[in-house]
Amino acid sequence: MSDSRRIFQVYAGSTELSPFHECYANSATVLRSAAGRLFVHDNGEDPGKAYWALRREVALFDVPERPIEVDGPDAVLFLELIFARSVKDLKIGRARFLVAFTHDGRLFADGILLRLGATRFWFVHPDGELDTWFLAHRFGFDVTLTDPQSRVLQLQGPRSFEVMRLVSSGAITADFGYFHCGVFDLDGQKLLISRTGWTGELGYEIYTQGDDTDCPRLWSTLMKAGAPSGMIFGSMQSMNIRRIEAGILDSGSDFDSSMTPSEAGLEKFVDFNNDGFIGREALLAPPPGKRLFGLLCRELIPSAGCELFDSDKPVGVVTTGAYSPYLKTALGYVRFSAAGDWPTRTLSLHCADKGEAQCEIVDPPFYDREKKIPRTIALP
Repeated sequence: MSDSRRIFQVYAGSTELSPFHECYANSATVLRSAAGRLFVHDNGEDPGKAYWALRREVALFDVPERPIEVDGPDAVLFLELIFARSVKDLKIGRARFLVAFTHDGRLFADGILLRLGATRFWFVHPDGELDTWFLAHRFGFDVTLTDPQSRVLQLQGPRSFEVMRLVSSGAITADFGYFHCGVFDLDGQKLLISRTGWTGELGYEIYTQGDDTDCPRLWSTLMKAGAPSGMIFGSMQSMNIRRIEAGILDSGSDFDSSMTPSEAGLEKFVDFNNDGFIGREALLAPPPGKRLFGLLCRELIPSAGCELFDSDKPVGVVTTGAYSPYLKTALGYVRFSAAGDWPTRTLSLHCADKGEAQCEIVDPPFYDREKKIPRTIALP
């Protein structure tokens, strides 16, 4: 049988290629696009090996997150219009997870806000049109919105602290806590660092400073410092397994603007004491029940688009799935068409390309419900 595969050249237009691309790209590299940026979906690595490096040692990821800078006298007022959580009590040098809603109370975007000064913030979002949303609502506010041209690396895993302490010449200590942020010198380059990540592991995010950052040099510095700790470069394959385990959702796939925060299990990030945020009035209505849950399946690995059936009735669709080497089973998220008492139920999973299997519905995260792992530094 002849090989029907073809190689195509694709013009990416305004989609950005990472400044770190040449540091890891090979003939097996597969790129995807998010936030107007190309990132590594698969780099030809063994996803199981990369997963265990993330769980036991340390892994480096080149991610598409895009920071937006918000600065000016009205920065706090503006951000409290856009987001449902209060911002005014966020201390300088701290970060906070925030969610934005549409005017009818539906989920629009999520991300991490870093407070860098009294009136200066960076909001780091993984995908979507949040920059356009900002521009559409900035009228009447004394704020400046800029693109700092920052690319983001995530250094994640239980030995990530060892690497960060080494490359910062000891400036990053255990006192640099969970959801802290600040500027540090890494081998002669000033870089913004936050103790955050998308893996549920101890980890740090490193934000380049536009043309002021020599990206290949930074990459070399990190890889050299991480070698004694067993650090490897990982693609989205291993990161996706771990974020599912940790109960971390992906905007646009696990939830979207058809859902309310209660349906996605994100209602704890709505602060009604913030009385002016977009969507607040709509969210005062009695909330619908939760529709997004986890699933466990021992017979096949679910993928986005697989359907769940209760007897012969379709009741939900899988948004993402993977095999967990730690739990030794497949897992994923399912978005149900209606709220219900789904956890502990056993339902039928139907995948067009894989067949049928039984699966158990659970309420994520799948373990570490108190998020002790990303908060814990085990000193060597």
